[in-house]
Amino acid sequence: MTYTTASKIPPLALGVCSWSLQVGGIAELRRLLDELGVNAAQIACGDPHHASWEEGDDMPAAALASGIAFTSAMLGFPGEDYTTPETIRITGGFGDPALRDERLDRLRWGVERTVALGLSDLTLHAGFLPDVGDASRPAMLDTLTRAAGIAADRGVTLCFETGQETADLLRATLDDLACPNLKVNFDPANMLLYDKGDPIRAIDILAPDIRTVHVKDARRPTVPGHWGEEVPLGEGEVGIARFVRALRAIGYDGALVIEREVGDQAGRMRDVAHGLRVLKDCLTA
Repeated sequence: MTYTTASKIPPLALGVCSWSLQVGGIAELRRLLDELGVNAAQIACGDPHHASWEEGDDMPAAALASGIAFTSAMLGFPGEDYTTPETIRITGGFGDPALRDERLDRLRWGVERTVALGLSDLTLHAGFLPDVGDASRPAMLDTLTRAAGIAADRGVTLCFETGQETADLLRATLDDLACPNLKVNFDPANMLLYDKGDPIRAIDILAPDIRTVHVKDARRPTVPGHWGEEVPLGEGEVGIARFVRALRAIGYDGALVIEREVGDQAGRMRDVAHGLRVLKDCLTA
């Protein structure tokens, strides 16, 4: 069966992040998804880090005509630097006060593109969240409240991606914000790459707000302050079968979207195909 963007995606459908396939256009994305045997994808809005679509402003129309079932959109910010955990702490999301207004404008653009794609969910990294009691926390929460308002005005839910803080801190932040359209894009590998706790425990902590999921595997860093290692599904410390069982236990029925951010396109296609086989085995076990 072919699912259009507007149709309901089956529970626990398998998909791929568009940027993981390093595509330049919608036609290429369609071809590679066909090769992988899946029809669901999360789509990058279009930014220097994750996809500058050759269709430009016509990308949403091309996407809607492609027959691909898009699960949600993704927004990155120009200037985010993932060279080290410290560089992304400084440059990520809404963390830098000097860039907040500029990035809220970029968010407005991303929200409009999400709407143009016929979607209601937009995922992004909020930036490193200040601890409860930190003097910088109120200003950050005010910015995130403004972000929620921008999205709510257009009927869009923002899903903050896990990893740059512990699940307990993200839980406390969502509770403090109390914005109905702020949810979680759960990525278990990010928690390992940033060394921010046990991703399986995090599922229980964040369960009420897990809206979308990236399926990715990783190993924790061996040197403090350095990245962990992203690896193909099943070769890291997430425990993919246990991860899928934990999601099912909380009643999650959204898509399982594979993200792979290491290697050239051929290597990513190989790893994604492997990951799809791993997930199929987990779902039929």
